[in-house]
Amino acid sequence: MRMPESDAARLFGLLGLTSVFGVVAVVSTPSAGTAIGIWPIVGATAAFIFTGRPAWPLLTVLVGLIGFATLWVDRPAGAAAGLGVGLALQAAVTWRVWCRGERRVIPSLLTNGDLSRLLTAVVAGAAVMAICAALTSAVTGWGEPRRLALAAATAGLASQLVLLPLLARLGTRTPAAGRGELAAQWVNIVVLAPFLFFNHAASVTLILILPTLMWGALRSHAYQAFAQLVVVAGVAVTLTTAGIGPLTGPGFGRFGPDSRGILLAVFVGTCALVVLTLVVSVGEQAEQQRQLAAERDRVERIVHGTSGVAIIGTDLDLNITLFNPGAERLYGYRAAEVLGGPVSVLSSHLRSDREVEREDDPAALTAGPRVLRIRRRDGAIRQHLLVVSPVRDDRGVEIGYVTTAEDITERIETEERLREALEAERAASERLREVDQAKDTFVSNVSHELRTPITSILGYTELLAEGAYGDLTKDQTDAVRRIARNSNRLLSLIADLLTLSRIQESGVGLADRELDLVEVVSAAMALVGVAYERRDLDVSVDLPPTPMPYRGDREQLERVVLNLLSNAVKFTPDGGRVTVRLADDGAHAVLEVTDTGIGIPADELEQLFERFFRSTLSQHNEIPGTGLGLPITRTIVERHGGRIEVDSEVGRGTTVRVRLPARHSDGPTPRTDPVRIAP
Repeated sequence: MRMPESDAARLFGLLGLTSVFGVVAVVSTPSAGTAIGIWPIVGATAAFIFTGRPAWPLLTVLVGLIGFATLWVDRPAGAAAGLGVGLALQAAVTWRVWCRGERRVIPSLLTNGDLSRLLTAVVAGAAVMAICAALTSAVTGWGEPRRLALAAATAGLASQLVLLPLLARLGTRTPAAGRGELAAQWVNIVVLAPFLFFNHAASVTLILILPTLMWGALRSHAYQAFAQLVVVAGVAVTLTTAGIGPLTGPGFGRFGPDSRGILLAVFVGTCALVVLTLVVSVGEQAEQQRQLAAERDRVERIVHGTSGVAIIGTDLDLNITLFNPGAERLYGYRAAEVLGGPVSVLSSHLRSDREVEREDDPAALTAGPRVLRIRRRDGAIRQHLLVVSPVRDDRGVEIGYVTTAEDITERIETEERLREALEAERAASERLREVDQAKDTFVSNVSHELRTPITSILGYTELLAEGAYGDLTKDQTDAVRRIARNSNRLLSLIADLLTLSRIQESGVGLADRELDLVEVVSAAMALVGVAYERRDLDVSVDLPPTPMPYRGDREQLERVVLNLLSNAVKFTPDGGRVTVRLADDGAHAVLEVTDTGIGIPADELEQLFERFFRSTLSQHNEIPGTGLGLPITRTIVERHGGRIEVDSEVGRGTTVRVRLPARHSDGPTPRTDPVRIAP
């Protein structure tokens, strides 16, 4: 795959820079030494970070070849090859640990976690370099293995610690130092660093540079602090390599010619660790302070922007430290009048048995939410819901309290009125139930009392019609027939009232037996057959070919079919059609009676199952009826656990649909499902 031009330019530039500084480092190494001083490993690591091509294994090989070429300038081929491999592996390991194996992603150096990952990366890379150097020395005989491993590892470690932070994404904290202070820092660095290395005093004097580096790390921008570190490291490397400074004194000669590079790496690495630790820690603290300040501002805006809830802060002595606009509105005091004063100014409470006795008792204050009656400054008495919570610092020590109060006077009054209304409604409902029960009892009793005299009237009319008391004239015979017909209608009405009263009583009036719904429908059809045979109606029935077992009251279910079929026949003019269908949909037995009759107005469908209700169309067409058939039908269906549905359209007919449970084996039970009525 072809490498993008930007990647190629960046890669060649970084590897070229690595080669140049590598040659310089090799040439400047003391003639008797085997190590190469501060190795320019950062260029190789940067090549892994900032380029996407070639793939990292190939790039590792390429870096190894460049390392071999630069070392071969002044080293044996075997030693150059071994150290070149160490260079490539050190760069690859450092990149994989620090960047988690991602290419062209700038790593962060913002938190202590980021710093830990960087340190882990450079230490791991230095360890790989130490192993390669020791093996190279052991195999080729170039130098002493432990000394070469230590020199190569410390050189690479120091180089990475100084320069890698400049490749990372650092914090954007605002420098605490002004321009004059920053200038003083740079002057101090530029003057003090050369002075300490030109001075051939004891090497312990080099620690005098640390306060200046720490000053910059604490007060200046992160990049400026690392730039100051690079200047100090550059001065130290340049002068020490030139044989100038405390690290080149005769006292270090007994450690061998490589001691100069090791001590230089230790010094530079120590300075880098100090600067790194301070820069990251200060940056993290600055970010935390920024977040805390933003959170504090947000909380203050919420507190001071809240007008519906009182928020009151106090110290441990219960002196008011916070009084928001909501508190001003609820208590009637201005904040300037109460700030710094005791909270008892607001404690003009009207006591109740549930309230605490002392408002200055912290344990009582934080006992939980409570409702207090408060007397405002203007004398008005209000109900407040108070919640008091302790305020703790970051160590968990209580430093005060915060109270939130909400005026719930209107809520309590509304709840009280609602409770009174509900109680009144409950009482009215109970009275209506009692009235309804009394009415039902009255109707039942009257029906029983009327049944005997009407039966007697019917008996005497039959005797009169048969001539038992003498022959009747034509007019007398017609009158007797009218008396008999109306008496029968009245007796039918009484029977319906008694039936409705009986089946509405829970647990009374319904049998629980095995039956066949097909036989029930057929029997009802036979009873109504006389009525529709005399009419010009097309009556059809669709029944299952096999029995439909069911458990219930056969007589009452026949009454359901009879009532629905009678209504369909009665309200359908001649030439119309009536269809009866019985089916099983798996969950229910469905009885459907459809007619093409006069229909029911949409605004009257809701009243259809009320006792004695008759639609305006039935009254207009003078169709007789009591208005009890459908209420009886619904009651029977619901007592069997089913429901009834009605669809109707004026002039086009009506469909009544009864759904009964497919197998109601536990006997009839009351059901509260509402009747569904659709226009």
